[in-house]
Amino acid sequence: MFMEEPEALFFCVLKGEAEMKQAPEHLVALIEPIVEGLGYECVGIEYNPHPQHGMLRIYIDSENGILLDDCTKVSHQLSGMLDVEDPIQGEYQLEVSSPGEDRPFFKLSQFEKYIGSTVTVSLFKPIDKRRKIIGLIQAVDGDDVVLVEGEQTIKVPFQAMSKARLVPEYLLKKGGRSGK
Repeated sequence: MFMEEPEALFFCVLKGEAEMKQAPEHLVALIEPIVEGLGYECVGIEYNPHPQHGMLRIYIDSENGILLDDCTKVSHQLSGMLDVEDPIQGEYQLEVSSPGEDRPFFKLSQFEKYIGSTVTVSLFKPIDKRRKIIGLIQAVDGDDVVLVEGEQTIKVPFQAMSKARLVPEYLLKKGGRSGK
C-alpha cells in the first residue's frame, strides 16, 4: 500500500527486509519525538540517501505489537512534518515498519534488553579476521557487547558494528539462521 505525496512516497510494511544506514542525528531528533508522542517506541531509523531513490525507514513498536493501522498513523504524522521541515534533499520513500522477529538493534540499551538472546552482528572491519558474528548476548560492558559463539567469548565494540539483528527463536530451534 502506498500513497504519493508531493515530494515523498510512503508505504507501510509490517516487517522490513533490507538493511540501510542509520539516520543522521538531525533526522532522529525530528522523528523520535513524534513517534513517541503518538505512544510508540521508536526502535530505530535507517536512512539510505540517494538522489532519486532514497529510503527513510522508521521501526516502531508497542507493548501490544504493531498493526498496519499503527504504521499508517505514524506515516501520516511523519509525512506532514517532513513536508514542512524538508530535512531531506531529493526524492525518497518513507517507510514505517514493525521491527519483526528479527528486529534490528540501533542502541546499546537494546542489547541490554535482550541479554541471553542470539544476534547476528556485521562489522565495519574484521575482528579476528571475521566481519560477521552470530552469538549469544552475554553482557554489555561499557561501549562493548560481549557475545558467546560456541566456546569463544568475543567483546565487540558497539561502534564497530555496521548492523545487528536478533535471531528469531524459531530459527534457533530449526538450526537455521536469518541470512540477513
